[in-house]
Amino acid sequence: MATSRTVPNLAFRRLRGQRSPGEFAAAVRRAAREIGEQVACDARYIGRVESGEIRCPNYAYERVFLHMFPGLSLTDLGFAAREQVRGRAARAAAAHPPAPDTDTTIRNDEESDVLRRAFMTSGTATVAAASLGLGGIVPAPRAGGRYGETEVGAVEEAVRRIRLLDDRHGADRLYRTAAEPLRTAYALLDAGTAVRQSTADRMHAGAGELALSVGWLAHDSGRPEDARSHYAEALATARVAGDHALEAHAFSNASFLARDAGRYREAVRAAQAGQRAARHLSSPRLLALLSLREAGGRAGLGDRAGCEEALGRAHTLFGRGPGGADPEWMSFFGEPELEALEAQCWSALGDWARAARHAHRATVLQDPHFTRNLALYRAQLATDLARAGAPEEAASAGGRVLDLLDQVQSSRIRALLDETVRLLAPYPAGDAVSAFVARHAALGAR
Repeated sequence: MATSRTVPNLAFRRLRGQRSPGEFAAAVRRAAREIGEQVACDARYIGRVESGEIRCPNYAYERVFLHMFPGLSLTDLGFAAREQVRGRAARAAAAHPPAPDTDTTIRNDEESDVLRRAFMTSGTATVAAASLGLGGIVPAPRAGGRYGETEVGAVEEAVRRIRLLDDRHGADRLYRTAAEPLRTAYALLDAGTAVRQSTADRMHAGAGELALSVGWLAHDSGRPEDARSHYAEALATARVAGDHALEAHAFSNASFLARDAGRYREAVRAAQAGQRAARHLSSPRLLALLSLREAGGRAGLGDRAGCEEALGRAHTLFGRGPGGADPEWMSFFGEPELEALEAQCWSALGDWARAARHAHRATVLQDPHFTRNLALYRAQLATDLARAGAPEEAASAGGRVLDLLDQVQSSRIRALLDETVRLLAPYPAGDAVSAFVARHAALGAR
């Protein structure tokens, strides 16, 4: 909720120029990738900055903004000095405990690198919750059941934090912790009413996106039934709210899960339903991803012609480039992911050499800063090479995945490594193969 101290950031607004908030947010995400950072920037975030609600960005955004505008300081960009913002917050917290409507910007202004280090060194779920900032991030329903900007902003922040940590470390150790803010978000929806309709719309969208994020963590950590339940919950939320963007996202995830479970016709139907929802939007990239989901389902059915048609459609749509209407959650979907998803299609069709070529491109194109995706693409490459009859190359790729397992916790990646070891068993035990199999067994990568 805006307060009397909120002053519009006119300097930042001038820097945006003639670009729409969505177009500017896309430029921020591209700039982040250039320096190995990831920020979940969308038009809403730009609006919060320009309105003065965000008086000082977190450290990740600070690095990106200073990269975009070299030679300018945070003050030049219209922000308040960090020590001024935090100092006032600390004094206010000591004198007056925060009321339900207190601005959460300061509380959410955390250093992402510190969170990541704390997460990787934590040994218990309790410590992990504290280090992630997820435990209690979404406030419980107020007396009287009303919610406002504070609660909605907290839900949106929980989604961003989960995505950031998953990009870096995988899902296994995040899933249980992430379920807490999800339960609270839906408790807010069930128990309360919003102060205005726009707030209610944001809460529905935020709760739905949070359900999808938690569902993905369940999916990636080997809990398919939990994932299916979360995706269904998100889809129901989308239908209730009439939110086409959320509906398309839910169908995309549901299609991916169905394909992984071997329910290929369901995967195709979900992808097609997602495309129908996405046609209400103006995002060729979203339609490209949903076309790739359809291609994956058709590949599982052995429908080579249908798969190739969907792949061609996906490449055409992807070639139109990113746009201001691209959903925030699609920041992961660049050329490396396009190559990886195509590799999965050829693998399902039994064209192992072609699959390996696309998987290799994904590993080359992927920014090494995003450890989880890099490990996944290399694990996929190792499996495709083993199936293509290249055991030494498969073992080499698998060994590079093992190098990352101290940073990444993903049942999907471990399952691919297990499959690679199984596929290598019939081959003569060359040096690279023996070394990989021995390391895999020693590290317990099962």
